[in-house]
Amino acid sequence: MPKSTPYLVVGSGVAGMSFALRAAEHAQVVIMTKDEPRESNSRYAQGGIAAVWDDKDSYENHVRDTMIAGAGLCRRDAVEVTVREGPERVRELIELGAQFTRREHRADEYDLHREGGHSHRRILHADDITGAEVVRALHEKCMAHPNITILDHRMVIDLITQRWMSRRTGEIPPAADDDCVMGAYVLDEASGEVEVWAAGVIVIAAGGAGKVYNYTTNPDVATGDGMAMAWRAGARIANMEFVQFHPTALYHKDEKSFLVSEALRGDGGKLILPDGTRFMERYDERLELAPRDIVARAIDAEIKRLGLECVYLDMRHLPRDEIERRYPNIHGRLLELGIDMVTEPIPVVPAAHYTCGGIQTNLKGESSIKNLFAIGEAACTGLHGANRLASNSLLEALVFAHRAADESRARVADFEPAEIPHWEVGSAVDSDEIVVVRQVWEEIRRFMWNYVGIVRTHRRLKRARRRIALVQEEIETYYWDFKVTGDLIELRNLAVVADLIVQCALKRRESRGLHYTLDFPESDDRFIADTVIQRQFP
Repeated sequence: MPKSTPYLVVGSGVAGMSFALRAAEHAQVVIMTKDEPRESNSRYAQGGIAAVWDDKDSYENHVRDTMIAGAGLCRRDAVEVTVREGPERVRELIELGAQFTRREHRADEYDLHREGGHSHRRILHADDITGAEVVRALHEKCMAHPNITILDHRMVIDLITQRWMSRRTGEIPPAADDDCVMGAYVLDEASGEVEVWAAGVIVIAAGGAGKVYNYTTNPDVATGDGMAMAWRAGARIANMEFVQFHPTALYHKDEKSFLVSEALRGDGGKLILPDGTRFMERYDERLELAPRDIVARAIDAEIKRLGLECVYLDMRHLPRDEIERRYPNIHGRLLELGIDMVTEPIPVVPAAHYTCGGIQTNLKGESSIKNLFAIGEAACTGLHGANRLASNSLLEALVFAHRAADESRARVADFEPAEIPHWEVGSAVDSDEIVVVRQVWEEIRRFMWNYVGIVRTHRRLKRARRRIALVQEEIETYYWDFKVTGDLIELRNLAVVADLIVQCALKRRESRGLHYTLDFPESDDRFIADTVIQRQFP
C-alpha cells in the first residue's frame, strides 16, 4: 500500500533533525534512517561548532578564515549567510537543551576552542563529544514532537521524479531544469519489503561518504547514499574531488576510525617524528594550526619520506588535570588502548574525514531538481570551497536546515500524493552470495585509497576509473538478479560515489585545496570554478 507524507527526510543527523523540528511547525515530517536514530556522522563530531561568540571576534574574521581555507572556491554569499546566521542558530540549539562546556571558574561564559585555520577562539564544544551532545538534544525534541515520525532501519533505494515517471510511461519528459521529485522507493530492512512513498518535499540529509576509503574517521553508515541517489535522479553534483583527510586519526591495531580532535592542536599540540623532531615548520608558517589539507599532506609526505607507519601528536605540555577536564573522551579511550596522552605522544595518521562536495544547492538548500533539498555533508552549498574550515560543518547543517525548512514551507501547503507504481521484483531471487558484496566493497575502498587519496596522479585516476567501471557492471548485474538488501544498496551507492570523485578529479587539472596532483602541482586561476557534473539520460 503506497504511503505518503508532506516531508520525507533522509537521514537523522544534525541537519535532518534540525530541519524536521523547523518543518514540523506546520506539517507532518517522516525521517528515514538506515540505522538507529542517533547513529550518524554528526554523532562523532568531536571538535565543536564554529560561531562568532566573543566580542574580540567578528563576522569579518570568520568569513576571511573560511575563504582562506577554501582556497579560492568558496561562494562568498554562502559564507556570509552561514557566518552571520550561525550564532542565532546556535542560540536556538542551546534553547532546545544542548549543553556546551563553560569556562572553569567562569560559569557564565562558554569555553571557546581554537582550531586549525581559525584566527580566533570561536569553537563552542561539549567537552570532546560535541556531536553526541547536539544529537542527543535534537533527538529528544524530535521524539517528543507530535508531527515527527522517525522510521529506523529504512533505506531509500531511489528517488522518483517526473522525468523518471515520463520515461516509464513513454511520455515526453520535462526538461532537466524543470524536473520535480515526487517520492521514493524505501527498503524496510526488518521485513525485506520495498515501500512506496509519495512526498511533497524530500530532504537529503544522509551525510558523507568516508567509507569509500580504506581508512576513515567516519562510521559505517557513511556510504554516500544521498549523493548517489541524487546523481541517479539527475541532480547536479559538484566538487566531489575535494575529500578532506583529517590529519590526526589514531593509528592503532584495535581502533579503526577514532578521531583525535583538531582542538588538541589548537591547545598547543605538536606533531613530531619518532625521534621527537617537529616538522610542520618546513611546510607552513602556521605550523600545526595550518588548514587540514596542508597538515594532512605534510604528514603523508613525512610518512612516505621516512617509511614510517605514523607520526605522533605530542600533548605532554598540558598537565593531567587539564587533559582530563578538556578531553575526557579522547583521554579515556586512549587509556583503554594503552596510551596515556599525558606521558606519551599519540600515534596518528591522516584518514578520510569529510566530503566537501556533494549535491549542488542554492542558498535555500534546494537542488537542481525542484522540491529536492540537500543539507549537511550530502550538500555542496559553496561554503567549504576546496577545503572545509574546521568546525564549520555543524554550523552549516544548522543554518541550511533552517533555510531549507523556511523555503519549502509553501511547497507542501497543498500537498497531494502522486500516484507512484509499485516496486517490481521481477525475477530477482534471494541472494546467497553475500561474500561477493563484501569482496567488491573491500576492493573499492582499497583502490580508492591507493589511487584517489591525499596525493594523486592522472594515471592513477584513469586506472581507478577503469576499475570502477568494471565494478559497477558487476554490481548492476547482481542488483537486478537478486532482491535488494541493505548491504547491496550501500555497495551500489559506494561505487557511484567513487566514480563521482574520480570524474571530478579528472576534470580539475591543477592542485587546489584538498585536491593535490603530481601532474599539476600548482594552482591555476583558470580553474577557479566549481566542478559540476550531471547524469545524462538517453
